[in-house]
Amino acid sequence: MQKVLVTGAAGFIGFYTTKKLIDLGYEVVGLDNINNYYDVNLKYARLNELGIDRNQAEIENNIVQSSTFPTFKFIRLNLEDRENLPQLFKTEQFDSVINLAAQAGVRYSLENPMAYVDSNIVGFVNILECCRYNKIKHLVYASSSSVYGENDKIPFGEKDQVDHPVSLYAASKKANELMAHTYSHLYQIPTSGLRFFTVYGPWGRPDMAPMLFADAMTNNREIKVFNNGEMSRDFTFIDDIIQGIIITLNNPSNNKPAYQLFNIGNGSPVSLLHFIECMENSLGIKAQKNMMPMQPGDVPRTWADTTFLNELGYKSTTPIEEGVQQFVDWFKSYFGK
Repeated sequence: MQKVLVTGAAGFIGFYTTKKLIDLGYEVVGLDNINNYYDVNLKYARLNELGIDRNQAEIENNIVQSSTFPTFKFIRLNLEDRENLPQLFKTEQFDSVINLAAQAGVRYSLENPMAYVDSNIVGFVNILECCRYNKIKHLVYASSSSVYGENDKIPFGEKDQVDHPVSLYAASKKANELMAHTYSHLYQIPTSGLRFFTVYGPWGRPDMAPMLFADAMTNNREIKVFNNGEMSRDFTFIDDIIQGIIITLNNPSNNKPAYQLFNIGNGSPVSLLHFIECMENSLGIKAQKNMMPMQPGDVPRTWADTTFLNELGYKSTTPIEEGVQQFVDWFKSYFGK
């Protein structure tokens, strides 16, 4: 049985990745620092779905066995912990690592830049060092579509120049790709970076549009519509993202260096106004729109060319209307709306 470390396991994508790996018969250790960037209750609720007791999970550097899944355990730990992270690698002897832990959010990186340096730079190097010294067979890690910045060429392709990030978050993700390449080159560690495009679905993050809009609309508040609605995003449903992560995990690069990058998106952008329309239809509520200018660090559109991942069998199949409905059903159930 293969053993995989999933970092960011209490996060949105990490939670689903962990669940899928357990279902597929992997032995999984989940790691998360459970920071308060957004409501920790949601993170603990996700962990609860995985059979992890909150009281136990709150204790740092404490391995907690799942009460639901015999092949899953969890540890609360910072990526940048240079003592305990190497110890965890040494003890557990992982085959592969899926690094989804990061300080997320484009706009927050303007307010709290050091959080991005700590987690996304220092933490990522710590992961790379642990992979180096523990003979990890494959490191899959989260990059982001934000590395494309204000890329003029559409759709965005992995071979496009990405040297002009417009937020520190994007710069930190580009740095991850460069550092991964270095470690693949120097130490023959197979690494695969995934440039995620606007992931949404049940159990999603409270700082993302679906949750922000649903919360405002169900509480009779205005929603903020940036760039006066002149925006589009390659919204990608969580189930499609997870399919892409598993395909990537099973297909490390055979090149020298064993380094690869994949866009992981839907491949067809949706205008922000159409997304709001889908939310209105699913909630049965008309949105009160507050049209606002573009935010610093934001980009007007994203659009993934997923050809490379498609060649390995990836296919994004969830239409926006269906994905939004699934999100809204979960939102109503979780928040008792």
